[in-house]
Amino acid sequence: MRVGPEVRVCEGAMVGEARTPTDDEGPLDGVTVLDASRVLVGPFCTMQLGDLGAEVIKIERPGVGDQTRTWLPPAFGEGDDAQSAYYVSVNRNKRSVVLNLASEEGRAVFRDLAAEADVLVENFRVGKTAEWGLDYPDLVEENPGLIYCGLSGYGEWGPDRDEPAYDIVMQAKGGLMSITGVEDGPPVRIGVALADIGAGMYATQAILAALLERELGDGTGQKIDVSLLDGQAAWMSYMASNYFASGDPPGRMGSKHPNIAPYQAYETADGYVVVGCSADSFWPRLCDALDRPDLLADERFEVNEKRVRNREALDEALGAEFAAMSTEAAVETLTAHDVPASHVRDMAELFDDPQIEARNMRVTVDHPTAGEVEMPGSPMKFSRTPTTVRRHPPILGEHTEDVLSEYGYTDADLARLADADVIPHPHDDGAD
Repeated sequence: MRVGPEVRVCEGAMVGEARTPTDDEGPLDGVTVLDASRVLVGPFCTMQLGDLGAEVIKIERPGVGDQTRTWLPPAFGEGDDAQSAYYVSVNRNKRSVVLNLASEEGRAVFRDLAAEADVLVENFRVGKTAEWGLDYPDLVEENPGLIYCGLSGYGEWGPDRDEPAYDIVMQAKGGLMSITGVEDGPPVRIGVALADIGAGMYATQAILAALLERELGDGTGQKIDVSLLDGQAAWMSYMASNYFASGDPPGRMGSKHPNIAPYQAYETADGYVVVGCSADSFWPRLCDALDRPDLLADERFEVNEKRVRNREALDEALGAEFAAMSTEAAVETLTAHDVPASHVRDMAELFDDPQIEARNMRVTVDHPTAGEVEMPGSPMKFSRTPTTVRRHPPILGEHTEDVLSEYGYTDADLARLADADVIPHPHDDGAD
């Protein structure tokens, strides 16, 4: 949608005017997002915007498209129709347009799309869009309402701005690996790419804030700069504050919590039980569940501060109790006494949970080549404007002709662009 002093933030509503959504419209219905990102951090951000109802146009390079299309197995479907599970996980609710940004003609098409967009998200290396003439200053004159979000490893300024960034490196540089793993053990990477996902979440928040500010203001957009390293530093939260207060960098503690006890996993006769006594009120219940009135009477453990200071003795006593129990018995006993507890579930157990089913957190969508694909649902629940899976993760270039036609490109224009290798030839799948 064209933006300007009288920017339309959604179809049929000017700035400051109310809009009545229909039952199948998300809260961002009418907002157009131009997604020039790939791999995880950007696609995760734009998927959230798509889940919220935005129209997301994903720009992919000719040939392989987003790198994650080739990250298989595992995959949904077989052979040439197979769709990478990784790609599927963060690219629903988008339309795919193959566009060669290495060519000037391709960049001209991109500018046409950007001129009508509300939001642009990109995670090229810092300086690349400026080199192409596609940075915020290059686009804002034509589209003053544009909200431009640049994602990178280290941000747009600072001594490391040009360094490459990968999740495992960012977890190491961002402090996360220094506090993850068992005491005196090797550093451990968190099992999902939290550096990317964290920055993607911050980007989504920033975009939503900028959209609101634009609506409440004069319709002018702005540029957003989000980095993976900044996100990791922010996520250190109380661990960082513990360091600032004590001067001692926290180390690895396994599943233990530096400020709460007991709050960790204990080994049982056949596995592990996780116990979370986050308040002093849980301590008497735990002692009752284990039939240990002596622990309740022990002055070393009467309040959380003392339990933290006497953690070694506490762990020895509780560890012996849980070692003699099965995991199932431990969880049942603790739960019956209203003590927060669980066994450690794997993906199969998680997504077979009736609670997950009740919350629509396991969703399926029909894919035109791969058949039925499954993915986690959206955790954002609204009373009036639902988040839905409206579109399957797109085939490479699936919507190139449709989208460009909507932006005024004729059949002759499409043929000319295809002959110049800017877009795939009509009805091609986007591959070389």
